[in-house]
Amino acid sequence: MGNAHVLFKANDRSYFAILKKEIRALALTLNFSERRISEIDIIVAEMATNLVKHAGGGQILAKLIRENDLDGIEIMSMDNGPGIADINKMVRDGETTKSTLGLGLGAMQRLSDTFQIYSQKNWGTVILCRKYVKEPPGHAKQPAAEIRSVVIPKPGETKCGDSFFHIANKNHIKLFLADGLGHGAEAARAVQEAGMAFAICQELHPPDILRFINSSVRKTRGLVGMVAVYDIAKKIWEICGVGNITTKINGPSVSKNYMSYNGIIGLNVPRLLHTQTFMHEKGQYMIMCSDGLRSRWDPLKYPGILRYDLSMLALSLIKDFSRNTDDASVAICKINN
Repeated sequence: MGNAHVLFKANDRSYFAILKKEIRALALTLNFSERRISEIDIIVAEMATNLVKHAGGGQILAKLIRENDLDGIEIMSMDNGPGIADINKMVRDGETTKSTLGLGLGAMQRLSDTFQIYSQKNWGTVILCRKYVKEPPGHAKQPAAEIRSVVIPKPGETKCGDSFFHIANKNHIKLFLADGLGHGAEAARAVQEAGMAFAICQELHPPDILRFINSSVRKTRGLVGMVAVYDIAKKIWEICGVGNITTKINGPSVSKNYMSYNGIIGLNVPRLLHTQTFMHEKGQYMIMCSDGLRSRWDPLKYPGILRYDLSMLALSLIKDFSRNTDDASVAICKINN
């Protein structure tokens, strides 16, 4: 099921105690050892300190994750600071300068099971840390697809009206990005009911999945959404959406934007819905965004970012294009072949 990140401002040291307490409480819902909880505390403290000290503040995001049968927590940060000229130098413990991130990066890398950092001069920095309940095996089997999302509530809201859901088996990969009308608890209820319908739906064609969801959420305030289904054997994507979700396909030979039908899932879905299909090619990736992001984003603005976990691109788009007046979501999928 889809779940949103909890979003924290890290602009001032007086907030650090609350921030650490809330992320610790989230981690304590899993079966972490006391030692690993303490290491999460250090990661959060170093991340927050760096944001205030070197970037003029920023934001920290956290959510629970499950990968390769391991539970864990994902902690990320984003800032619009001066950026880091030489990341490798700064990650070595003890290296710091006044104008860049410094000392804490080595500790964060050492204590995280996954640690990545992406930065551009005068743009800022995004950092990803993942910590699992148990140390992950050195060689986990590569999944059929890398699927990542960053979903955040409207500032000031505790419930998120955007959500992302995905299902993968040996034959198909199914994706669903949903945005409940408005924001807050009722929007969140609409997308969670839609997600439950998506999870049990046996249909394989996006229009049929959308119709199934439509009939399941009639008692909610409604939502907009995009469904994409990948046939692993045929290497074909099918997509269809209703309402204001932006979908872009970027690949070596083709880049396309896909438009949704007008309407609201649960209220008025068009009678005729047609699937758009396209062949998969190596290196291609799909990005879906809710209208919580301004529309003129371009992944090519971030040189080299596709060498990183896809969460780094999703977080960069949130950092640069979130309207901050609504829930915001970015989901990215890249087929591993």
